[in-house]
Amino acid sequence: MFKRRNRLDKIPVGAASGVELGPILLGYWIRRFLLEHLVSDRNLARNTQRSYRDTFRLLLPFVAGQTKRAVDKLCVTDISHDVIRRFLVHIEGVRGCSSRTRNQRLASIHALAKFIAGNAPEFIGWAADVRGIPFKRFERPALCYLEKPEMDALLAAPKQNTPQGRRDHALLLFLYNAGARASEAAGVMMADLTFHPDGSGSVRLLGKGAKVRYCPLWPTTMAALRPLVATATAERHVFLNRRGQPITRYGVHAMVKRHARDVAQRVLSLRNKRVSPHTIRHTTATHLLRAGVDINTIRAWLGHVSIDTTNVYAEVDLEAKAAMLAACEPAAKKSRRQWNDDPNLMEFLRGL
Repeated sequence: MFKRRNRLDKIPVGAASGVELGPILLGYWIRRFLLEHLVSDRNLARNTQRSYRDTFRLLLPFVAGQTKRAVDKLCVTDISHDVIRRFLVHIEGVRGCSSRTRNQRLASIHALAKFIAGNAPEFIGWAADVRGIPFKRFERPALCYLEKPEMDALLAAPKQNTPQGRRDHALLLFLYNAGARASEAAGVMMADLTFHPDGSGSVRLLGKGAKVRYCPLWPTTMAALRPLVATATAERHVFLNRRGQPITRYGVHAMVKRHARDVAQRVLSLRNKRVSPHTIRHTTATHLLRAGVDINTIRAWLGHVSIDTTNVYAEVDLEAKAAMLAACEPAAKKSRRQWNDDPNLMEFLRGL
């Protein structure tokens, strides 16, 4: 008994050739792209996979609305050049996304088009049209970091007479000490912490691309962490939310922003800064640089792959620039005294 074929499943080349090309339903290709290509072929990190997924969660309903067709009936060619451009305008104008986010979404669509064309040559022309949509140029914002008094004020913001306040203080201190990303801090397990006899310690962080690095922790940080892990098992996360569940990176962001808003009411310089976990990471790098730590050590501390990524901190540190500029300042020009203006010398010469 023959299986009935959906008329949208294949594109016939012609009756004479009897050759069939690849599926044209978009859902088939997105499923393969997300579940096979990103996972098996490229072995991308889970957060990167989610970023691709989120792009298509936004794109598919938009394309369905533009074409008046159900999502499961969309064809590859429904994602046309014009539809994608309208989608990019939509996420910037309606959703309020930045140009960087717009380019990130476009990069995901480019990657899908490349994957489809590589497996179904009949879509090469369509893929070339889609991948011809250029990325938008944008001005990179100045790197934001906190001065030492600002960072100290942020660390002192949580009220440590409550369990949540103690957790917030420990988490802020951990972010500053380790220069950790929000996702790295959220993923720290009890087994990742090492307590040393002198009160200090270290932590094992799992960064981007599943890269592991170890960071030393101050005795102050370890003392703040001890109450959080006193009764924890090795398999438990260190930082928990109010419900006793592992905190998420969004929870880390919300915690930092909440305390930054409170501190900004007292520290006026913080009102013009957008404080986030990544701002604290920039602060760690800048303060390490000012303390005389070499740039390559800072690269390893932050988990950067390239030294070029770390060099940006040397470029934005105004205090270090001012110190270097002062060292290069030319000395004040001394006025030269004429020999015949010296009365002692003139008297000596007259006595000869």
